Amino acid sequence: MARAKHRTAKSAPRTRRNAPPRRKAEVAPSAPASTFDARSFLTSAGSGRALLKYKAKASIFRQGEPCVALFHIEKGRVQLSVVSSQGKEAVIAMLGPGDFIGEGCLAGQIIHISSATAMAAVTITRIEKETMVRVLHKEHALAETFTNFLLSRSARIEADLIDQLFNSSERRLARLLLFLADFGKDGKLESVVPRVSQDLLAARIGTTRGRINFFMNKFRRLGMIEYNGSLKVHSSLLRLVVHD
Repeated sequence: MARAKHRTAKSAPRTRRNAPPRRKAEVAPSAPASTFDARSFLTSAGSGRALLKYKAKASIFRQGEPCVALFHIEKGRVQLSVVSSQGKEAVIAMLGPGDFIGEGCLAGQIIHISSATAMAAVTITRIEKETMVRVLHKEHALAETFTNFLLSRSARIEADLIDQLFNSSERRLARLLLFLADFGKDGKLESVVPRVSQDLLAARIGTTRGRINFFMNKFRRLGMIEYNGSLKVHSSLLRLVVHD
């Protein structure tokens, strides 16, 4: 029995005195969260940026002028138009809040190939080309916002081209009115802001003012739009766009 006790005592593990404490695994410090606010950058004045306001029909830039900055629309709508060497004018786009104009300067465009005009009171941020390029390279949030705009604009241009090539002027007018009314969120009645003349609508869809007047009267007679000092669009107008 004594030998067994002795062997048991021998087999017991020895405790290490003054053993150094175990080191905790070192965790690399996390990078500080970016405080850059893309919306604030695009809607405020600062280095290389200016907040501008234009009245209705005021020129923002003209075709042929130096293209050294781009503009971000905060409020209101802007029309882009081009004039041929024969003096014929065509409206190529109507843009609103969140859109950019003059962005061609980032692609090496030296002069503006179109003119930008305020359709109503407009608030715009003018951003110098060098400033935009620098911040785009530095801030992911702004690069993502700008990329989303470019993709959306590309899809819109493609849809406009298909509309122009294959749809009747009546359907093109209906589509334009729905776009101006920002239709599609809740399917509810929306006011068209700002007001647009029939001449402008005719220039945008490539037809005559007489045809625009005919279609507008038809839409009103069918209850698709209302016009009592302000133009309003009903969801029923959408049927004209999605069906033959």
